[in-house]
Amino acid sequence: MITLSRMVIVIAVAVIVTAIAVYSLTHIMLASDRKEQYVTLTRTVQQTIHQTVTVLQTTTIMTTVTPITTTVTVPATVRYTPRPEVRGLSVSGAGASFQYPQIAQWARLFKEVAGVEVTYQSVGSGAGQKMFLVDRVTAFAASDPPLTKSQYEQYRGQVMQIPWIMGAVVVVYNVPEIKGHNLKLTGEVIAKIYRGEIEYWDDPAIKELNPDIANILPRKQIIAIHRSDSSGTTEIFTVFLNKAAPNIWGKDLVGKVVNWPIDATGRGIGAKGNEGVTATVLQTPYSIGYVELSYALENNLPIAAIRNAAGRFVLPTDEAIRNAAKGVPIPSSPLEDFSEMFVEVIYSPHEGSYPISSLAFLFVWREYGDRNKALALSEFLKWIAIEGYSNMVQGYVAPPQQVVELLLSAARLLES
Repeated sequence: MITLSRMVIVIAVAVIVTAIAVYSLTHIMLASDRKEQYVTLTRTVQQTIHQTVTVLQTTTIMTTVTPITTTVTVPATVRYTPRPEVRGLSVSGAGASFQYPQIAQWARLFKEVAGVEVTYQSVGSGAGQKMFLVDRVTAFAASDPPLTKSQYEQYRGQVMQIPWIMGAVVVVYNVPEIKGHNLKLTGEVIAKIYRGEIEYWDDPAIKELNPDIANILPRKQIIAIHRSDSSGTTEIFTVFLNKAAPNIWGKDLVGKVVNWPIDATGRGIGAKGNEGVTATVLQTPYSIGYVELSYALENNLPIAAIRNAAGRFVLPTDEAIRNAAKGVPIPSSPLEDFSEMFVEVIYSPHEGSYPISSLAFLFVWREYGDRNKALALSEFLKWIAIEGYSNMVQGYVAPPQQVVELLLSAARLLES
């Protein structure tokens, strides 16, 4: 019994020593601007301490000596502390509607914490890139795809890219007869719908994929809704179609702006932004469309299960979206080329991945003539790395851990 009590004392002392070490480490690492290493190390140490304390608190030990109660002060999870001088500053950005709900959430929370106003216009990836790269009227841009290889060469060393958000493009539909059912679709079938080759909802190819509802699929023409603006969501969607059905959907039909074959049949409708496509599908019976996941969830649109590269029909759960990035190498610097990585995530070979998942990008300049603008952006990136990923909007997931390091690296470069 006495030996067991001594063991408890040894464990408690070890916890105290560890806590003191972490407390000292906090000041050393934060002072030396090594927050990213600190975040990773502190989480690991805190988990160990927490597990030890839980054992001590929940285990009843019978002993003949006087019980010892140990109080351990565990350092709180790392919190973001804003620079006082950034309060009252503002920065503006524009770009992808795909990312708008998450950016809006972060902007609201960051203003509460740091007093910096971040404004964002949901104008589409193409327009956002132009406003940032060409017109120079915004401090940052959000784009679903990264810079193309040729753009990267043009802006090498000047523009930083961070794949800061993970999300998914989903296929939604408005078919009253099958309300409450998740359709199963393949890239080949979707490609044929948008080419105008599959005309009716009771087409044999759709019925074969959905035997449980084949008898209620209606003899109604399919109205295909697509984006009318320059859209990163469209690029993600068309990259998927090309990878899943290359013999049906050629590379000439891949990009932010597409000459949609369905339009020639009179059954195609263009709409601006994810907001516009969502509204049009809701208002148009027997329509099909593609939107970012959060728009579908917010508006209660039915979502199709899509066959992935491994042959499985998968819905866009958080886990399935994360799986798409597993095994995909992420560049180690925000100044590197991300064009190949972007394509690899879409139609990932991972058997549990949702096939139209994507990493979406933030663009910032390496240098700004306005020191205040650079500081405000640096603080925004730090806050996202430290606290932002605990505040994800439904339909988005935090990107791989390497992205935290990219955000902090970009923040340091902005301050240098």
